[in-house]
Amino acid sequence: MKQSITWVGHGSWKMTTAEGLEIYVDPWLDTNPACPYKLADIKKADIVAVTHGHNDHIGDSIALCKQTGATLVTLPEVAVYASRYGIPYDQDDGCVHTGGTVTVKGVKITATFALHYSDIMGYEYDKEGVEMPGSGACGFIITPPGGKRIYFAGDTGLFGDMELISKMYHPEVSVLPVGGKYGMGVYEAAWACSMLRTPIVIPGHYNTFPNQRADMQEFDGYLKVIAPFTRLEVLSPGGTLEL
Repeated sequence: MKQSITWVGHGSWKMTTAEGLEIYVDPWLDTNPACPYKLADIKKADIVAVTHGHNDHIGDSIALCKQTGATLVTLPEVAVYASRYGIPYDQDDGCVHTGGTVTVKGVKITATFALHYSDIMGYEYDKEGVEMPGSGACGFIITPPGGKRIYFAGDTGLFGDMELISKMYHPEVSVLPVGGKYGMGVYEAAWACSMLRTPIVIPGHYNTFPNQRADMQEFDGYLKVIAPFTRLEVLSPGGTLEL
């Protein structure tokens, strides 16, 4: 079995390791207009990693953990929130803060800085439009045993320490937002690639809504000039790239 990445749609992803572990990152499923399947369709998840509390990222993560028994890996504020709904705080050592690293089910996960801020738009927001305190956001370097290191940036703007992420963690694939309204656009993402120096970039967080569009030919053109060592891999929602 090969390691793979599947675009679940918008800012949601699934990574499958060579050992068969299934890791969901920011699983927004049931109300995600770009997601080709629903929460009820998922029978297996081993780890659910959540970068922040916006409703398109915390999404269905709590329900998915309860449905499958997956371990929640997330920031302390989101972990505290999830504990209100039946996910024990720091269960299986899954709570991590920016700059920290945990190993869950043999998978090494490092929380990186993200230039983004978020209170928690969870069940209370869905029902009454009420946000819960949070204000944290991160990205993740996910390293399965014997597999490729993947940088899931989450929602972020461009920041100079992406170069430090490259030097410290040497990610082999970068998964970046490119929608340009709530994070980087294609121009900024090309500059991110110039610092990250990953051989592959996979764009996400675009073309879900009319105000978050991105042109992949434009992105590729910027990459050829700014980061020619990085290859663009474009997925459709539900599409998978084997690594």
